[in-house]
Amino acid sequence: MTYPNRFEGRTALVTGGASGIGLAVAARLRAEGATVALWDLNAEALAKAKGESGAAETRALDIADAAAVESAMGETLAALGGRLDVLVCSAGITGPNTSLRDYPVEAWQRVIDVNLNGLFYCNRAAVPAMEAGGYGRIVNVASIAGKEGNPNASAYSASKAGVIGLTKSLGKELAKSEIRVNCITPAAVRTAIFDQMTQQHIDFMLSKIPIGRFGAIDEVVSLICFLASEEASFSTGAVFDVSGGRATY
Repeated sequence: MTYPNRFEGRTALVTGGASGIGLAVAARLRAEGATVALWDLNAEALAKAKGESGAAETRALDIADAAAVESAMGETLAALGGRLDVLVCSAGITGPNTSLRDYPVEAWQRVIDVNLNGLFYCNRAAVPAMEAGGYGRIVNVASIAGKEGNPNASAYSASKAGVIGLTKSLGKELAKSEIRVNCITPAAVRTAIFDQMTQQHIDFMLSKIPIGRFGAIDEVVSLICFLASEEASFSTGAVFDVSGGRATY
């Protein structure tokens, strides 16, 4: 497929970029002209993803480590020529599917650390670079679970609700600049993250989607890339649904 060159001359960083939505976003950004860096926890998968996506820079790190994010951002900026135009935060984990009363405290903390705190660290590190360049697009991947709350997924739902709130806040903070901050709330998309879920939970998620199927990766990627482009100039602090009709607001 031939894509427009919306990102010609732009630089982009994608977290969770070694697989699933993150990898597909990186490949699309690269196909549209961007110079792309990938961050992911899985070093082996990153090496493979570099070839698949055409990424100029890859870095293995745990985004739940604030110091590691700060250090990696400096190194990534140097690799990208000293500027960052686009940040797509797609790294995330589901945590166990169990009732809140039985939810392991360590598992709760890990989900919040990766999905919310890690995203905060990445947004926080990206803003100064975008301010220095006078331009930026941040796209945070939340979830329909952050709007509605999925049973037996309290940590995941809470973390994604936090991402929505953070996005709204940061978007307003930066509204007078040329930096736009938005998030998307997809329903379930069949990627490797399904391996972290029970079949019962997967069946529940499908039952809630009026269209009657899971989302396709390309459908989510198209929305992310629009929000990451110059076309998304009048939307900030906003939440964009891609849930097959599931969203209620």
